[in-house]
Amino acid sequence: VQLQASGGGLVQAGGSLRLICEASESTFSSTAMGWHRQAPGKQREWVASYSRSSGIEYADSVKGRFTISRDNAKNTVYLQMNSLKPEDTAVYYCSYNRGFRRYWGQGTLVTVSS
Repeated sequence: VQLQASGGGLVQAGGSLRLICEASESTFSSTAMGWHRQAPGKQREWVASYSRSSGIEYADSVKGRFTISRDNAKNTVYLQMNSLKPEDTAVYYCSYNRGFRRYWGQGTLVTVSS
């Protein structure tokens, strides 16, 4: 499975961005798809996901500001990010789970200036 993430960029605090993750295989074939992020000097952390078992979930740090959605016809998952904060600055990665295997995209950089 290949994942292509895009949509990152530089935005001022309070602004919005929409990240896009295009998968080479059907989103129906995945058990879960989601977004994670890694800030400089920190470990990668989960942000939001769809899963067959748990539905839609968000990390507490983004709840109410970020929205995950998908277009199954386009094998694409989106992350709408509103009310961005400087602490949201990170490389954002999309993931695709199938069985016990997780595939990663290459990441897209989001920088939020104060």
